[in-house]
Parts: sequence; structure tokens; C-alpha cells
Amino acid sequence: MHVPVLLSESLEALAIEPGGVYCDGTLGLAGHAAEILKRAGAGGRLLGIDKDSVALKEAARRLEHIAGEKKLVHGGHGDIRRIAADNGFSELDGILLDLGVSSFQLDTPERGFSFQRDGKLSMLMDADAESAGAAELLAKSDERELTELFRRYGEEPRARRIAEAIIKARESAAIETTVQLADIVSAAVGRSGAKHPATRVFQALRMAVNSELEELEQALEDGLWLLKPGGRMAVITFESLSDRIVKRHFANHAGRWVSLQQGGECWEGELPPVERVTRKPVKAGTCELRNNPRARSAKLRVVKRVAEPHKNKANRY
Repeated sequence: MHVPVLLSESLEALAIEPGGVYCDGTLGLAGHAAEILKRAGAGGRLLGIDKDSVALKEAARRLEHIAGEKKLVHGGHGDIRRIAADNGFSELDGILLDLGVSSFQLDTPERGFSFQRDGKLSMLMDADAESAGAAELLAKSDERELTELFRRYGEEPRARRIAEAIIKARESAAIETTVQLADIVSAAVGRSGAKHPATRVFQALRMAVNSELEELEQALEDGLWLLKPGGRMAVITFESLSDRIVKRHFANHAGRWVSLQQGGECWEGELPPVERVTRKPVKAGTCELRNNPRARSAKLRVVKRVAEPHKNKANRY
């Protein structure tokens, strides 16, 4: 069963109100969404978005007997603005994005997200999508493209060596399964430390085939415009690339006050303006880590949309 990460921290940060309007842009199995609806009550409204049609069906069953209006949509959070408009959601009180891959997906071998069990090398969040999966990407990319992919999306320092090994291996046989790829990477760079050497490669492929970073950028930009003044956006990340994007984006919209040569101050930043709810990322506590080790890399960042920038400590560097 999927255990929602940083559940109590997310709910507290969103400051859920009875009758509020919320969006879970990465619905999954609705662990967070169920608790949001319970707190919003019978007058609450929830828009749930997810690329995974299997997860959507499970989420619908989980939310069926919880009071409140539910609209669950098959799609990506990068399309949040259109989906919200199409389904009559505006002036949101809160948006939650729980990024990355869920335990449900990791533990399903045929989805190809993990090298812990052998399965088809797919990694598509949307199992019904006609786009190319990880196996097709490995088959069609040349050494330069693979090297750049592993560096950009996986921050893999041995990207070139791994790319060379993949090119050589596929001359003998197509790379079609998770264990097959993991073995190639292990043979190329060796094993040392607790982390499997293929971890960054799998991350890079997953992000690339699902356009995760590009979708995140769009969801952050459009999501802030969907919030009403006082509405909050909470984002949970699991690796440094996504976390840096969220941190930078929130900082740009929090802006800063700068001194003018002629006296006084003015605010510089991107619209709409926000205030930081969390100055530093919130991480899982000891109890949660003991019960859910997959929460160890989770970071929660939260901002609140404001009508106009205020001079306060939260927005000063």
C-alpha cells in the first residue's frame, strides 16, 4: 500500500478550511487527497489529476465514501490550468504536488520503474500513452545523447562511461528489461556504497520519458495563478533536480526588496507574488522514517499567494 509522505506536515502547511477548494495535481492512490477532503468537509471540492489510469481507479474507490465534491481527471499536472478551467475549478485555496514515482508504481514490475524486480523497461507514468518508453529511448539515442541525458536528468558523473557501455551492449541484444539495464551499468562502473550504481540512470530515463522537469515548471507557473490570494501551494520533491526548480521558482515569486538610489525600496520579483510558508524544506521525522524509509529524501516547500508583496522576514534574504 502506498503510504503518503509528509502527510501531517502537508495538511498543516495547506491550512485546509471547511468548504475549501483544492487540487491534488499528483493524485496517485489519494492518500493525501482523502485527508484533504475529510478536513474540507461536505462543502469541500477536490480536483484530482493523475497520468496513471490504474491509480485513478483506485483513488476513486478510496474517495467514494468521503463527503465533498470530487472530480478526478486523467492528465498531467503540467496541464493544470486547462484541466482546472475545463472542470470549473478556479480561485483555489490550495494545490498539492507530490512528485516522483509512487510506491504503487515502484512495486509493479511491469511498469519498469525499479531494478529491484525484473520487468519491461517502460517507465511511463501513463501506461496508456503512445509515447516511447525507456527501452525505445535507449535504442534510438546515440552516445552523445545518452551522455547528455544521464548528466542532465540524473546528474551522473560517469555518464559517458555508462553511455559507452549501453551502446556496446545493444550491439549484441536489445536492452528491454530493468535488470538487464541495471547489470550493464553495474558492470560498467562497479558497485560501491549503499546506493545501486544504476539509481541515477533510472532517474534520468524516468524523467526524460515523462518530461517531468518541463511539466513541473509549467505546473508551478500555472498553479500559482490558479490560487486565490491567501491560497497555498505545497510541493514534495524526492531528488535535487526537482527541489532546485521548486526552490528557484518560489524564490522568484517571493521576490526581494531592493533599496533605491533616490531613497525608499521597491519590490523585484515575478507575478503573482507569494510569501514563503516554509523558509527551509520540511523533512520527514524519525517516526515516519522508521515506518516509511522511502520518505528519507522527501522535501516539502510551501508558499502562499498574496495580493501584493509585504516587507517581512519571510521574504528577506
